[in-house]
Amino acid sequence: MLLRSLLLTSAALLALPAHADDKPADTRGASATASSDAPATAANNQDHDEPGAQIVVTGTRARNTADVLGGTAVLAKDELTNDLRPTIGETLAQQPGVSASSFGPNASRPVLRGFIGARAPLLTDGIGSIDVSNTSADHASIINPLTADRIEVLRGPTALIFGPSAIGGVVNVIDSRIPRHMPEEVVHFDGIATYGSAADERSVSGAADVPVTSKIVLHADGSFSQTGDQRTGGYVLSPALRAQAAASADPEIADLADLKGKVPNTAAKTWDVAGGAAIIDGTNNLGFSVSHFDTFYGVPVRYSLDPAIEAENVRLHAQQTRVDIRGEVNIGDGFFKQLRTRWAAADYKHSEIEDTGEVGTTFYNQGYEGRLELVQSGRGGWDGLIGGQFSLRDMHVIGEEKFLPKNSAQQFGLFTLQSLDLGAFKAEAAARFEHNDVTAQADADIGNPAYARSFDSFSASLGASYAVADGMRFGVNVSRAERAPTPEELFANGPHAGTQAYEIGNPDFGTEKSWGVEATFKGSGDGFAFSTAAYYNWFTGYIYDTPTGATEDDLPVFQYNQADARYYGFEAEGSLRLAQVKAFTINATALADYVHAEIVGTGPAPRIPPLRINGGLEATSDNFSIRGEVEHVFDQTRISAFETPTDGFTFVNASVSWKPWGAASNTSLMLSANNIFDVEARRAASVLKDYAPLPGRDIRVTARIQI
Repeated sequence: MLLRSLLLTSAALLALPAHADDKPADTRGASATASSDAPATAANNQDHDEPGAQIVVTGTRARNTADVLGGTAVLAKDELTNDLRPTIGETLAQQPGVSASSFGPNASRPVLRGFIGARAPLLTDGIGSIDVSNTSADHASIINPLTADRIEVLRGPTALIFGPSAIGGVVNVIDSRIPRHMPEEVVHFDGIATYGSAADERSVSGAADVPVTSKIVLHADGSFSQTGDQRTGGYVLSPALRAQAAASADPEIADLADLKGKVPNTAAKTWDVAGGAAIIDGTNNLGFSVSHFDTFYGVPVRYSLDPAIEAENVRLHAQQTRVDIRGEVNIGDGFFKQLRTRWAAADYKHSEIEDTGEVGTTFYNQGYEGRLELVQSGRGGWDGLIGGQFSLRDMHVIGEEKFLPKNSAQQFGLFTLQSLDLGAFKAEAAARFEHNDVTAQADADIGNPAYARSFDSFSASLGASYAVADGMRFGVNVSRAERAPTPEELFANGPHAGTQAYEIGNPDFGTEKSWGVEATFKGSGDGFAFSTAAYYNWFTGYIYDTPTGATEDDLPVFQYNQADARYYGFEAEGSLRLAQVKAFTINATALADYVHAEIVGTGPAPRIPPLRINGGLEATSDNFSIRGEVEHVFDQTRISAFETPTDGFTFVNASVSWKPWGAASNTSLMLSANNIFDVEARRAASVLKDYAPLPGRDIRVTARIQI
């Protein structure tokens, strides 16, 4: 009923652009929050070796990354093809300030400056993923990187138009499921196929756009991915657990000390299909898409070293059916020039299947989300937008290991983003007010009474930058944010098979408040580009979960707590042209990032990525690109109570790509070798780091074709 209602609504709305002024077919606009004045061709054709020249399309208008307040990253074109992985977390893990939760190879979310979940929202074209990936680390996000055209990691004032608490940043995945422009071809096709040796990964995806009239375009896409168990470069268990296992008198446990090669129970199969249509009349457009996502994957085993406790092999089967609507209509030359709207609704379900084949627990989630924006006309370097947003979520968990009562969350927000561009001096400000209602039904099974909580929050950000020299810009951004607790943080109380943990929330939590300051220095010129950012955030009522050392139902207890906290760190990246050798340009690249996080009065925050550095050399021409790089991740010994230290590791990677029709074409063939020396590596941000290391040597072949 929900999806049918949205389809009927979208069909009724499709006639709206027909009343707009007749203008040439638009080839512009790149996101739900991108200005129609921003050429998509400019956004999609930036050279990957010039980070200072990349274009960010999210916001009031398209902007060079050097003009964006806050550390920002863009994955598009060649770089997206090279970094593409089955999960959004692993796809983004090489970007500055980004790590990944790495809950095995199939459930990995981005970790932005040490933050995950509500503090680092995942969006599809400006709208949330409407799943339960925010609920637990083992729940995969229903965002498929195979269908992405570009991915932007946004920080600074722009992030506030999407939510009040994006302290780490916002990930906005932009696709073409609702067409934005009329193809010049009779059929426009984009396809990609990949093979990865570390997990015997086979994936293929394709998308087609067909103009059926001068103003109507149809879209269809689909993808399929299948992997075996992930191969690792060493032992499955960490050295500390191997030592414990080897000392056990139980032969089955002692054998775990020698477990190596492949991480058991990590195979996966995923498919995705979507269809859409849009009416495009000049710079006015309105369209919709309907999609279905289905994934079946295993969760790495958290082996028990106690003979009395049996470890579980849990697999998850997740499905989502979703409807999306997007529209942009010009409304004149007054104070406002454009109306934008974006809506989505989804039915989501996943079952956690035990090794006996029985369904232990099932999650149901039904969600609606929508936003409306009025874009201001530019006047004297000043532009901006105002808007409103709502989201509704109903979640129900059934089964013997449910850890949440049936709950609902409603959010209503008003926001504004204002920008001033005076050439050398640029300023930006954003503000957002949000009201949240969170309710939970009484549930005797997990001992929870009925709850009803309401929260009002106000967040704001103000920043400015100044061109200190030609191509060099220094900026400062100050922010104040409030975040309402999530239902999981409030109401969790029970065993969770997927994470193999007993999770306990606190229904008395108040809002989480924070202040932050960030300084950026960016520049580019003939043969070089760089971007640096340093930040400091301090929290009042910071909400975090940590193991307590206790056990319940044979599971370790993880308790949500609230305390003051301090986060600070930096990220930097740059490229330098070293030489020109005939048709090849030789570039050197470098990247570094670091996070320091402290819970006041307690000690280090849990699961924080350590210092990382990366250096590379590449040779590029119109047809070929050859790259080699070394990445070193340092030890993480600043750990919370009951957390284990993480050893450092060094990856050596190499790739070569060929574009048979030149640099302007998106058709390419790429061969890459990752973790060439097959080292054993674990991410400090992963809950399962001691049981599920990163992939070993991975030889990947990727073919992309666009016609």
